[in-house]
Amino acid sequence: MKASQFYIATLKEAPADAEVVSHKLMTRAGMIKKLGAGIYTYMPMGLRVIRKVEAIVREEMNRAGAVECTMPVVQPGELWQESGRFEKMGPELLRITDRHERDFVVQPTSEEVVTDIARQDLRSYKQLPKNLYQIQTKFRDERRPRFGLMRGREFIMKDAYSFDRDEAGAKHSYQVMAQAYRAIFDRFGLRYRAVAADSGAIGGDLSEEFQVIAHTGEDAIIYSTGSDYAANMEKAEALAPAGPRPAPGEAMARTPTPGKSTCAAVAELLSLPLVRTVKTLVLATDELNAQGEVAKTRVWLLLLRGDHDLNEVKASKVPGLDVGFRFATVPEIVEHFGSKPGYLGPIGLKKPVTIVADREVAVMADWVCGANEEDMHLTGVNWGRDLPEPDLVADLRNVLAGDPSPDGQGELAIERGIEIGHVFYLGTKYSRAMNATFLDEDGKPKFFEMGCYGIGITRLPAAAIEQNHDERGIIWPDAIAPFTVVICPVGMDRSDAVREAAERLYTELLAAGVDVILDDRGERPGAMFADWELIGVPHRVTIGDKSLKEGQVEYQHRREGTATKVPAGEIAAFVKGRLAT
Repeated sequence: MKASQFYIATLKEAPADAEVVSHKLMTRAGMIKKLGAGIYTYMPMGLRVIRKVEAIVREEMNRAGAVECTMPVVQPGELWQESGRFEKMGPELLRITDRHERDFVVQPTSEEVVTDIARQDLRSYKQLPKNLYQIQTKFRDERRPRFGLMRGREFIMKDAYSFDRDEAGAKHSYQVMAQAYRAIFDRFGLRYRAVAADSGAIGGDLSEEFQVIAHTGEDAIIYSTGSDYAANMEKAEALAPAGPRPAPGEAMARTPTPGKSTCAAVAELLSLPLVRTVKTLVLATDELNAQGEVAKTRVWLLLLRGDHDLNEVKASKVPGLDVGFRFATVPEIVEHFGSKPGYLGPIGLKKPVTIVADREVAVMADWVCGANEEDMHLTGVNWGRDLPEPDLVADLRNVLAGDPSPDGQGELAIERGIEIGHVFYLGTKYSRAMNATFLDEDGKPKFFEMGCYGIGITRLPAAAIEQNHDERGIIWPDAIAPFTVVICPVGMDRSDAVREAAERLYTELLAAGVDVILDDRGERPGAMFADWELIGVPHRVTIGDKSLKEGQVEYQHRREGTATKVPAGEIAAFVKGRLAT
């Protein structure tokens, strides 16, 4: 490709709404152009990156035995009603109606459609296992789309779905896909971790995320310093403290805390470490009647150590809260505790609540909590003596760096990551809901055991940039760069020797299968170099009249600070050698 024929539209400044590096650089490099909130046009330079990502994904999926298809972007709402997700998925699911007032959705994922395909076509165990995948446009109506392609509303995703006759087969298919994902991300040349994860809205009970390591990442990745253990924050387990609960050492006392409504403020006032305090969170669960009206509300009090944060995903696993919870309203809180938030505690309640203590709180002694009275706290509180044991004890909190690893090896450390892939074992969640069965060897119908596997095709380039950039622009790994090599002839329009050398190298690299672009635009050297450093092409060859007279040209990798002089007759072989490393 020659630059004069290509579409290059670089910018000196990023748009005002670009918050993260990838959004700024992709816009400045002319890779994406905003059309609406969370909706982007993939410009030619960006589309080349996306197509390279797709090609690697497609090769490895095919190698792993998956079969490609394409499912519609617009899907009948009735399929989603069958699975129960039409209502459950919430406002992120874009629902539309056609001229006949029939419900449709713009797909965020395709479990329902692929399950419908399987129940029509896969009738016998002899046809299993099967794995269908697609690379297709998706849409999720994000409340606050931001960060460019990192959290857009329209995006491209690779989603795959496996069908097996039993759990053992499904878990084997899951492992095949997990290994295929490792092969894919290895080829991208990115630093990543595979971490245990919660299944979220997709469902299932076995799940891993693939996270690109980047200090700007939205997700916290937890890993052990002494083993291979890794999980996301939602999944990482906080172990119960070792040893028995200490015996009470203080008498319980009502202690004035005027204007101090947070654990940190109370600890400072009382000159106590924050770890001696207990924070309270009040949740509620609603039981509905046949008409969908609230028939009964149950109030829950969750207790965490003052320096710990609630993990809502873990809370959603607590028996009774697993039906769905909300934070209690102020009137509900006053009704049950007799006090406004900021001074709440488990002693002296007005009405009964269900008390759930985090594992850490369950073994604390002489702790501090609210007295259910404004400007007042209780000190020296102890289980068994001052209040009954909690109704439930559960892992409720986010882990902290330095916590012991759940596998007993080493301590936990935390780094930031960007999720680019996710694999799930679904079991029969969708096949059972949609009555998708096959005839097993005994002639009886059986629900498919399923798995699903996603990769964010358009998110991945943004994640790669967050990991690979400097003050000059993007630094692409070779595998997904829009062009692998750029030839920059200086004064090509004024020197026949420069033009001939550039054309000769360009032709030779093309013939060798190298993805090369020749910048024949006649730009000044500074502007030309700035463009290609911004765009991030990893290998650059500069050809100038002066160096040619010395029989040399210059090679420079995008990560290198200085150029290397190479004999002009050896440059093609030199470049091919660098590409092979």
